[in-house]
Formats: sequence, C-alpha cells, structure tokens
Amino acid sequence: MSANERATRALREILQNAGNETCADCGAPDPDWGSCTLGVFVCLACSGIHRNIPNTSKVKSLCLSHWEDHEVQFMADHGNELMKSKYEAAVPFYYYKPTYKDCQTLREQWIRAKYERKEFCEPRNHLLYEEGMRDGMLMKRGRDNGQFFSRRFVLSEREGTLKYFTKYDAKEPKAVIKVDTINATFQPEKIGNPNGLQITYLKDYSTRNIFVYHDNGKEIVDWFNTIRAVQLHYLMVAFPGATDAELVHKLTRNFLKEGFMEKTGPRHTEGFKKRWFTLDQRRLMYFKDPLDAFAKGEVFLGNKDHGYSASPGLPAGTHCNGAWQHGVTIETPDRGFLFTCESESDQQEWLKHFNDVMDAVMSPQEYTMEALFKHRH
Repeated sequence: MSANERATRALREILQNAGNETCADCGAPDPDWGSCTLGVFVCLACSGIHRNIPNTSKVKSLCLSHWEDHEVQFMADHGNELMKSKYEAAVPFYYYKPTYKDCQTLREQWIRAKYERKEFCEPRNHLLYEEGMRDGMLMKRGRDNGQFFSRRFVLSEREGTLKYFTKYDAKEPKAVIKVDTINATFQPEKIGNPNGLQITYLKDYSTRNIFVYHDNGKEIVDWFNTIRAVQLHYLMVAFPGATDAELVHKLTRNFLKEGFMEKTGPRHTEGFKKRWFTLDQRRLMYFKDPLDAFAKGEVFLGNKDHGYSASPGLPAGTHCNGAWQHGVTIETPDRGFLFTCESESDQQEWLKHFNDVMDAVMSPQEYTMEALFKHRH
C-alpha cells in the first residue's frame, strides 16, 4: 500500500468520528475536503471559499491530494466538533448560520467571520452588529423602471425602524419601516446580483418588497445580521419572558417556496394567468413579476381543522385554458383558489408545503393575521 493510500484510508477513518460526517461550515453531508491548517472537514463548495483565505486555511482533497503524516495526525487530533467549540464558541443567537442551501455570499462571510476575523471565539468580541445603529448606502431597485439607484439606509434600534432616503442629505425619508414587520432574505438569482437581498415588510397590512444589493459581500451580510440583532432586541422588549431560543425563529426567514403557477379569478370562469408565487409561512402571495414591489393578492393558509385544505386536481368542469395541466385546489372558509403547475413534481412540492402549513398549530399572532385578512377581503 502506498503512503498516499494509507493517508486516504486514515482520513476516511477519521471522518467516522462524531461531527466529521457533515461539512464544518454549512452542514452538507459527506465532506470530501479537509483544511490541514484548521483541522476541519468541509464540502467542495466551502473548500473553494477556504481557498480564498490562504493565510488562514489550506485545503486538500481527502482522496486526490497528497497528505503528510503530520497533517493526517493534525486532522485526527482536531476535527469538526473540537474546532466548532473554538471558532463558534460565542455565535450570538441572532447571527444567521447558513446551510448548504444558502447562497455563496452568506456562506463566504460566515466562513470569513469564523476563521479569518475570529468573531465568535471566546472571550467574545464586541460585534458591530450590536451597535444598535447602521447608516450607509445600498443599491436599491426602482419600483417602476427596474433600474438600481444608490440610496441611503438608516437602521435604528432605538426607534425600531429602517428608513431609506432618495438623496443622502434628504430631510424626510422615502419610507419608514418598522423592524418588527421586516423579513430579509438573500435572493441572488431573482435580483440578478450575487449580493442581492430582498427586504419584505408590511405597509397598511399589505406586503411591500424592496430589492437591494451592495458590491461588497461583507457589507450586505453585515446589514442582514444587524437587522436580525435589532429585531431580537425589539422582541426581547415585546416578549420579556421569552428565551432567545423561543424568539430566534421570529427573526428573518427564508421563504418556504417560490415559483410560477397559473391561477384563475374568483369566479373560476376567467382564463388562467401566469403569476409568481411566494409562500411565506401562512401567507401565499402572488405577483405579476418576481420583482414587483406589491403583491397582486394574498391567500391566508389557516389550520386544516378550520376549513382550509389543499388537494391535487381541479373541480370537474373547470375550463383550463393554460398550457399547464397539473392542478392544485385550495379551499378556505371564504372561497376556493385554483392553480395549475408546469410539472407534476412542482405540483407535489407545492402541495407538500401547503399541507405542512395547514397541519401546523396556529399561534396567537397568526389568528390575529387571519382576522385581518378576513377584514380586508
């Protein structure tokens, strides 16, 4: 057996140790790269990020690279669990830890924050996300013409608001957004920029979207985590008895699913029209275009014991004029909604999410939201 084969076999054995079976940075299964300077096992995608910080991390393929005996021993002596206890010792509750499903920008800044800047090692550093204030320029998409313009954004923990101004020295903000209504989610493909962030908020009980980016990945991720820090502070005041763990799921969240479906109007006699749908917890919103500022409509998905259901197919006699034939019927206490999907797999995925939402117990806040929906419609 060659020295390299022996090293590969030894590394495969070390991979069996607890914690090493998933990527140390994003949790992807079966990592096949290792950092011989940090002692962690990582996936191919994260190894590329490590390669961009050569002063901090040197990565090698577990089976294609040449490993020295002392490097193999170093991996055996360290490993993901031990290194997480060092580099993730003090990750604050609000800080978003990306998974392998998240975009490159989020994962890169997480890896740099951990190993390059050592933000989460003990003793805990003072983190800039916790200063309670952020003021800076972001590129924001214009509502009507689709072009991006530089706009000043100001986030204030004291006021509980995010404001943006059309000019840097403008006295009055163009919008004042309450932090407790904000959701922020990275949308690089939709926005067409690797650092694209979608900020969604409620205005007069309707959903409003704004799309922003910054050329610097760290800057946009810092905005994102500062919004989460301010939200956690706000929630701690609003829910004084709650623990961090109970509040953290109320911070920003990724959408459950997005994509195109076709829908027909309330009388079910109109033609099916293609719309972009976003499922955000119990709210199914639809837009003419993925980058629209306002939803054309919203459907509230309550609990199945209260008259809500989702099923495959369309009612008998429905005239389906569109090209898409895979139907979905949603029933609410007030009316039915008919959709068609392009493929059966898409239909099944939407149905799974709808039924998961309808199976879940509703929170007091969701009952309030349901009442608002009924009042509005």
